[in-house]
Amino acid sequence: MFSKKPQKALSLLKNGASKHEVLEKTGQNVGLYNINFDIYEGEIFVIMGLSGSGKSTLLRCINRLINPTDGHILIDGDDIATASSEELREIRRQKLGMVFQNFALIPHRSVLDNVAYGLEIQGVSKEERYENAMEAIETVGLKGYESSKTSQLSGGMQQRVGLARALATDPDILLMDEAFSALDPLIRSEMQDELLALEDKMQKTIVFISHDLDESLKLGDRIMIMNDGYIAQIGTAEEILTNPADDYVSKFVAGVDRSKIFTAEAVMKRAEPVVSINSGLKVALQLMREHGISSIFVVARDKTLKGIITVDAAVEGLKQNKTLQEVMVEDIPVAHPDTPLNELIPIIENTSPLPVASEDNKLRGIIVRGSVLGALAIEEV
Repeated sequence: MFSKKPQKALSLLKNGASKHEVLEKTGQNVGLYNINFDIYEGEIFVIMGLSGSGKSTLLRCINRLINPTDGHILIDGDDIATASSEELREIRRQKLGMVFQNFALIPHRSVLDNVAYGLEIQGVSKEERYENAMEAIETVGLKGYESSKTSQLSGGMQQRVGLARALATDPDILLMDEAFSALDPLIRSEMQDELLALEDKMQKTIVFISHDLDESLKLGDRIMIMNDGYIAQIGTAEEILTNPADDYVSKFVAGVDRSKIFTAEAVMKRAEPVVSINSGLKVALQLMREHGISSIFVVARDKTLKGIITVDAAVEGLKQNKTLQEVMVEDIPVAHPDTPLNELIPIIENTSPLPVASEDNKLRGIIVRGSVLGALAIEEV
């Protein structure tokens, strides 16, 4: 509550009054209400919404730059909402890093000193803080620029300095407040890719604020859409696109290119039948005949994908007294479960069915043209 005396407004809210009704009756503005959610360790949790939805206010409650009027904020079981000033400083130093939209760099300092600043105010020795800062600078790809003034850098490079400064203290949680919104579209896309690569490497918990839907869909393991201080929906990109919670969310995600969001795993079917690599050509032909298919995938006993064999190849192989291994095709296109559909569409036009295999090449499923078209057609229904 943005008020010095919020008790009456809180009472109205708890009795079911809306934000606008509270404003009319008390003149008090409700910033956030009924905000209940969990963030999982190691995920990128995106909080998005239009201007005024409460997303940045919420982020600032998490590290108590804004004090919540009521409720609890638990970080590893500790309630930061009731923490003393000393406890709060320690939590911020050890567990939380912040990356700002406007970079918040010190212009007369070098890149190295900017990155080391958080460690400096913690009282870390110069040698140790420079060592940690250099590691962070290398992590974000700025090695060689450590002696440069931040004013000499481009916007994208300055944002990397801000990110490195947050990483230098090795926090458990990164809070990023529209960190890329001030960047040009190309640089912004590059920074998004950089963040995903860093997350894959460092496995930080990241809370990312954005008003950009495409950015949220690209970055978020889960997304929370806010509307007027409330939570409209929480879910994965796919859950939100396929099952929007209300009309507001439906309008919010209207027009999204689903081919960039849906993955191979979302549209694949069970890979049945398959033929064992130790079987003969007659077995392969029999399976294809029984299931009315013209090709079949070949697997090892542990479901490792070995290749594919067609009816024509099997018949010809029988005539020449060849084995299944001799006539199957090993070099075939393979999708991974997290491959987006927009990358699969050109392949599926020429190759169907398309196998989906895990990183260790275990066959997970198959994709046919119809399943891709069906997933994309949901948007039109």
